[in-house]
Amino acid sequence: MNIALIGATGFVGSALLEELLQRGHRVTALARQPAKLTARPGLNVVQADALDAAQVADAVRGHDAVASAYNPGWTEPKIHDLFLQGTQAIIEGTQASGVPRLLIVGGAGSLYVAPGVQLVDTPEFPAEWKQGALAAREALNRVRQVASLDWTFISPPVFLAPGERTGRYQTGGDEVPMRDGKPAGISVADLAAAIVDELEQHKHSQARFTAYS
Repeated sequence: MNIALIGATGFVGSALLEELLQRGHRVTALARQPAKLTARPGLNVVQADALDAAQVADAVRGHDAVASAYNPGWTEPKIHDLFLQGTQAIIEGTQASGVPRLLIVGGAGSLYVAPGVQLVDTPEFPAEWKQGALAAREALNRVRQVASLDWTFISPPVFLAPGERTGRYQTGGDEVPMRDGKPAGISVADLAAAIVDELEQHKHSQARFTAYS
């Protein structure tokens, strides 16, 4: 497939870029600073700002799907507002481009720990992650209102860390996945595998899912 990738230099995005290229997909990576990405077979890098819907539309037009791993950075003081601004621009840009599919990588904070209780609202949720998690939850709420796109939203499990690619994982829905009575985790390489599997197999149309080991 021809995939437009946003956030290719980030933690999840870089793993996703590797997985896409390893499987032979053609990737157009949108970057404000293209020099951060090394030229390689199957990869086309274009200069575009994810905060600008018009630039997103111009860059992704003609692709089979847009995959967004956009995140302004967990140490960014304005992460909440920038995450939402970027997500909105990506949604609007994808709509304007005519690309039918949009996959967004969100966070675990909007997963439920009990009926009506999301992880981000629990007292134990780390303060340093909260603004980003709240923004990711609002991003999910917003994309759920978009009927004109075949969207998918993936929330990682509670623990997402570097690690080897095993290709083995399970999927869940809106609840925090558990393993042996504790919140489950996954390596970023296996999360990337789950994302590309979704792009290829299209199992979660206009739905959110999670993947865990």
